[in-house]
Amino acid sequence: MTDLLGQVHAAAGPYLESLATRPVQDRDALKLLTSLGGPLPAAGEDPARVIERLLAVGTAAGTTSSGPRFFHFVTGGVTPAALAADWAAALLDQNAFSKISSPFAHEAETVALSWLRELFGLPSSWGGALVGSATFANFTSLGCATSWWGFQHGVDTAEDGLAELPRMPVLSSGYVHASARKALQMLGHGRNSVTVCARDGVGRVDLALMRHHLTSLRGAPAVIIANAGEVNAGDFDPIAELADLAEEFGCWLHVDGAFGLFAALSPRTAGLVTGIDRADSIAADGHKWLNVPYESGFALVKDPSRLGAAFGMPGAAYLPGAGDPAAGYALTGPESSRRARSLPIWATLAAYGKEGHRAMVEKHLDLAQRLAGLVDAAPDIERLAEVPLCIVCFRAAPPGVNDLDAFNRRLGAALLEDGRVYAGTTVYDGKVALRPAIVNWRTTESDIDFFVDVIRQLIQDLR
Repeated sequence: MTDLLGQVHAAAGPYLESLATRPVQDRDALKLLTSLGGPLPAAGEDPARVIERLLAVGTAAGTTSSGPRFFHFVTGGVTPAALAADWAAALLDQNAFSKISSPFAHEAETVALSWLRELFGLPSSWGGALVGSATFANFTSLGCATSWWGFQHGVDTAEDGLAELPRMPVLSSGYVHASARKALQMLGHGRNSVTVCARDGVGRVDLALMRHHLTSLRGAPAVIIANAGEVNAGDFDPIAELADLAEEFGCWLHVDGAFGLFAALSPRTAGLVTGIDRADSIAADGHKWLNVPYESGFALVKDPSRLGAAFGMPGAAYLPGAGDPAAGYALTGPESSRRARSLPIWATLAAYGKEGHRAMVEKHLDLAQRLAGLVDAAPDIERLAEVPLCIVCFRAAPPGVNDLDAFNRRLGAALLEDGRVYAGTTVYDGKVALRPAIVNWRTTESDIDFFVDVIRQLIQDLR
């Protein structure tokens, strides 16, 4: 086994050193993917050859999403401490089900959750759950909201489900994300259960319309979803004003802060999340701006008892149940058997601290402004939105091109096919656009400049 691990270690150095300059996607290398297939081996083969083949294909054909030129979606890199801790998590292979299954994993998770609360300036009385993604963070938070809402009607939804209840009212701006809708879908409310209160095509919240809908409920309990960091341009709902509405009408306030929650780390952007401490639940994702590996989402909940009410398990003779000192986080989140996903979070917070992560956020704020400046200075590119955080939304607008939407779709496809940098298309206020997100600790000014150079080169090639 140590020889096999040695193969991975030997490949890690050259691969990590190549991240700064290698293409995000080498299209020619994708031909290697066929070597992974074929019939299931009957007798198997030498494990050393298996790992050699896996590494050869992966280091060549894998998408370099941990590199500095990946601006698609909102994907951070992995800090050195987080990567090493993730290797340690695989090595130790702990089951973070409970204290009795792994006291070590339980304590690391307890500390990691405590540090996350402190990082974002939340009271120590809040509870939390480490989950696999932003979608599951929304699922966990809205699961707690569902439990709360059921109890307002005198029903324990964990025991008896939703069958005897009316539809749970959910209101949000047009910024509501697909992952929140998916969470509602999985919880049985339906992804179309959200009443969107938007005042324009961008999706900005219409507070008067939301108030009208809440008034029409005549005191029935409802859930408000506030959005901290809209994915097209990084805009924010006015969280404090939504908190006022939630308080006035007795609503559960959930904040989807998948990456925008990290605005709290810098005095330059902390005002964007004013009122976050008045929320009942918050969802975020560590693989974005915390720069830890995938499967590092987290939900933070003001009333920790809501987690147990929503996600406690029915009894089993061999498992510790609620109230048992040997129980743990499996009873306060959606998963039972769980890997020790706390270790990368614990390690990166221990290694770089609050100030290190503040500095990283502020570096990315500066890089986003640099990109916005380059876009504004280019004669064939048009910025479509303000840049409050780390996303710059723009489109190509070369003179003489009549159908800019069609042109930008071609540009987006050409950018991904080219592979030197990565950023995908979106639709912002009815316009096809690019929306690169800058959240990787490795990204530098030269990467931003290179990105714009590639964009402008492709624009000329497509004309």
